[in-house]
Amino acid sequence: MMRNLKYIISLLVLSSCLGYPKTVEPVKDFELDSYLGTWYEVARLDHSFERGLEQVSATYSMRSDGGVKVLNKGFDTEKGEWSDAEGKAFFVREKDEAYLKVSFFGPFYGSYVVFELDKKNYQYAFISGDSEKYLWFLSRTPVVSDELKNHFIEKAKSLGFPTDQLIFVNQIPKD
Repeated sequence: MMRNLKYIISLLVLSSCLGYPKTVEPVKDFELDSYLGTWYEVARLDHSFERGLEQVSATYSMRSDGGVKVLNKGFDTEKGEWSDAEGKAFFVREKDEAYLKVSFFGPFYGSYVVFELDKKNYQYAFISGDSEKYLWFLSRTPVVSDELKNHFIEKAKSLGFPTDQLIFVNQIPKD
């Protein structure tokens, strides 16, 4: 009985990490093949698993089981070395909806929701997690225009994200 209770509690905890803010809507007509490849992190909200990292990138590729391999990489400024994490992602609903679950830690999944995307060329993406505490701005290039940065800030602010807490990631290696 106690084992079943632990299992049920674990399922409830895991499922609570999926979902997304009510103000966010996943991109429809999403094309995974166009999304695969390397993206650079332009901005993010702070969280412990990326704290102190610069030159952050994410590379997405297909897995043999139909999922997506996720390789996040960043330079740890305190340690003076590169840090990386490999994860996996799977669509939560339809394969043309940019709503995925991603895991870097065994059976624990979190939401990955692309809520804005340059659908013409797949050059930038705005991503949310399961709440307003998780927000990323990714680009195919390490540097983007001020116009695009301002668009991201305004869009995120209008959706309830704490844009005053954004970290703009240094993508230029220090000598």
